[in-house]
Amino acid sequence: MALPPQDERTLPAVVLRDVDRRPLEQALAEMQTLVEHHGHVIVVCSPAAPTAVQRRLHTLRSLMESDRIALFRPELPPLGLAVLARQLRQLASCDISPGVLASAGRLLVHYIHAGALLSSVARLDHVPVGLKSHAKSWVPGSQFGVLAHPEPQLVRITPEANLPGPEFGTWMLVAKGQLQSDWVTGTLAPSWKVQGLREIPLPAESPGWWGTGKMIEFCSYLPDLSVLYQLVTSVRRARCHWCGIDVIGDRCVFCSATPPVHDSPPLKQLENRTAVG
Repeated sequence: MALPPQDERTLPAVVLRDVDRRPLEQALAEMQTLVEHHGHVIVVCSPAAPTAVQRRLHTLRSLMESDRIALFRPELPPLGLAVLARQLRQLASCDISPGVLASAGRLLVHYIHAGALLSSVARLDHVPVGLKSHAKSWVPGSQFGVLAHPEPQLVRITPEANLPGPEFGTWMLVAKGQLQSDWVTGTLAPSWKVQGLREIPLPAESPGWWGTGKMIEFCSYLPDLSVLYQLVTSVRRARCHWCGIDVIGDRCVFCSATPPVHDSPPLKQLENRTAVG
């Protein structure tokens, strides 16, 4: 799921392979090396990853007792997740602090439109599917356009079928599985007015996520580093009261601390202060 660099500034990705199947000591040594070399590590992991993977990542973070490892699990299908990870790799080359960079993922996810063209939705678990669509999926030759993010949508492919797209200029990545169709490139992409289109190999996790290998996955995104940088740096920053790192939003992505809640003074106390003043 580590996509090729978007430009010459895009930093390489580090893939934590078989993190749940290797000996704990090996995975721990790898993570310690990453933290020592880079200072901070942002781990992008799919919520659909096996429970053993997620448990191992939390174990590594706990054993290291480190506030320099951020675990980010956005609700995106495999291709969308890979796109978001690459955007963070692009931004990592800029003068952005680790806390802001890790927080940026929660902002940029709103600008990603991810879906797929499927031959069947009978085993689709990650997007709500009605009984009628399930029944139609058994009809030979049926195809379905599915938008998983930002808002789940499902349509049966007809000459008039379409999916709601972004209201801003994007590029589109297309990853073809075992399905022959030009609907994504010939109909959907023009209707979304994409400014560029590229084809890449289908992520290995995609058939499992979508419930079929007869599919074409697609994702529209913002490719320009200057636009990404402007989006992230225009958001108000806050300093974590616990670990002191700058973040975007109200929750620290490294130590998980939230701003303290200050109780309001009793009404009578306020009245006395007013009288004294």
